Order: sequence, then C-alpha cells, then structure tokens
Amino acid sequence: MHIILQAKGLKKYYGSGEALVRALDGVDLEIEKDGFTAVIGTSGSGKSTLLNMLGGLDVPDEGSVTIDGTELSGLGDEAATVFRRRHIGFIFQNYNLIPVLNVWENIVFPITLDNHRPNEDFIMRLVSLLGLEGKLDRLPGSLSGGQQQRVAIARALSTKPSIILADEPTGNLDSRTSQAVIALLKKTSREFRQTIVMITHDPEIAAIADRVVRIEDGRIAGDTLTHSYEQHNIRNNSQRRIQP
Repeated sequence: MHIILQAKGLKKYYGSGEALVRALDGVDLEIEKDGFTAVIGTSGSGKSTLLNMLGGLDVPDEGSVTIDGTELSGLGDEAATVFRRRHIGFIFQNYNLIPVLNVWENIVFPITLDNHRPNEDFIMRLVSLLGLEGKLDRLPGSLSGGQQQRVAIARALSTKPSIILADEPTGNLDSRTSQAVIALLKKTSREFRQTIVMITHDPEIAAIADRVVRIEDGRIAGDTLTHSYEQHNIRNNSQRRIQP
C-alpha cells in the first residue's frame, strides 16, 4: 500500500470565545494511491475546509499535509502555486472554465502555464473517454452543465497530477447527469490510475467511491470501504499476477 496523501492533526478555527467555530478539530487522514475516496458530511461539517487544506488552498492553524513526499507547509507561495499546478488537479462545482477559451484551450490551459507542449495523444484519449469529440472548438457557454463538467475533468487530468480533488463536482447537475459524470470520473480514474478525493453531501454519489469518509463537527466520524473497493482490489491483484 502506497500512501500518496497524508494529513496529520489538521486544525482550523474561526472566531473566538462563544463564537469560536472548529472547522477542523484534529483531522488525521491517509489516502492510498489510485484510490477513489469520498468525503461526506452535512453543510458546515468541515468537508470543504478539509479539501482546501489538502489542496494547499488554505493553511491550517495546526497540522500538516504531505502529498507524494512533499509537505505543503514547507513551500513558499510561488513554489506552492507551481506544485498545485503540476501535482494536484482540481474539479469545482462551478466548473471554473475560462469563458473566452474553447474546450481544447481550457483542457490544456494548466500545461501551457508551464510553457509545455500538450501530449496530444494523451489529451485525445481523455477527450474520447469523456465523449467530448466534436466539441473541442466550442466555447464553454455553448455546452450543457454535464458537458462543462466533463471538460473540467479533462482539464484536471491533463497534467497527469498525483491527486485529483473534486469539490461537490455534481452540485449544479441534475440527478441523472450527476450519476453519469461520477461514473465517467471513476472510469477515468481507473483508466489513468489517478487518485481522487471527492467531497459531497449526497450518500448515493459517495457510494460509487471505493471508500467513504464521514466528517462531523470538524472531526472524522466514520471511515468505510465499499464494495467498489473490493472489486478494485481484486482487479488490481489479477492484473499484477498476469504481468510478466
């Protein structure tokens, strides 16, 4: 088992005295490489704060986050920005696509920020898997919500990051489209061996993941492996056995 992400003793408090809010109150969490973990909790439980800490978008009052051997608190602002761009793929509820760029340009945008040329064969594999063929020249505003979220998934995967962090990725989608998007997200994670941590308030969406972590009042209140985890491990073990 390879632990790709580790959070130790994460605390984040807001306010003081009677108005003190313990958004995170001593969270320890380890994420295994290639796994699909859902973090579930009600509004105000601390799940969004946790995701922001894991992605280096916010700084904990106490504790540490280590991704693929790099402790985020040890990075300066500029180095942290570069690290996030190269090692973390973000998928947001509101898609965060750039409206004046077409689908192709949005997908490869993180790569071009590093002045690198996109691996077109890899990008086209993503495009095909996510059903975006024929839409590469279109602007985000001309796409449905589900299509925009697929573009966001492709963009997050385009740099082959160490980990994908998804913040309520189906929050703006109807139930049917939500299920389809999560199924595609899981399929891409298997295809490209990506590690995913997704926060959601929807138990049905969470059940698609390999592991469900429940957070309440800023603390881990439950940690369960799903049937999908068992199937994933059986498949991986079989693949290892047939490799020369």
